[in-house]
Amino acid sequence: MNVKHLDHLNLTVNDLDETEDWYGRVFGFKRVEDGLSSSGTPFRVLRAGEAMLCIYKAPDRAFLGGDELMAKKLHGVNHFALRITDRDAWLATAEREGVEFGYGGGEIRWPNSSAWYVLDPTGYEIEVVLWNNDTVAFPPMEAARA
Repeated sequence: MNVKHLDHLNLTVNDLDETEDWYGRVFGFKRVEDGLSSSGTPFRVLRAGEAMLCIYKAPDRAFLGGDELMAKKLHGVNHFALRITDRDAWLATAEREGVEFGYGGGEIRWPNSSAWYVLDPTGYEIEVVLWNNDTVAFPPMEAARA
């Protein structure tokens, strides 16, 4: 058995319409399913390419980001990442939509990629990743340990 890739991510959100609209405008996600969970919670499945987000309406919940989770010694998702392939298109979309970048307000260079960090309407942090030459690459583990 091989895992091909991460299939989807489930998120509870404050507002289904606002969240769907934001992910659609910023990342091109489109609704492919909606309904009620077994507990009666409204949900939607959004898809862009092979990436899917399952969003569940939960306006009565408090949101804890990475720093709050650490301070309370709780586990949780610090951020998730969406891979892009076109820097210019991403930057044009971010400017058009008024997307604010975290961590100094711009592109962060990693050895094999660039990243921008943004928050969705509920507060989830998203790393927008552009790999050099659209290739996921890491140095050999032996070199990384040296």
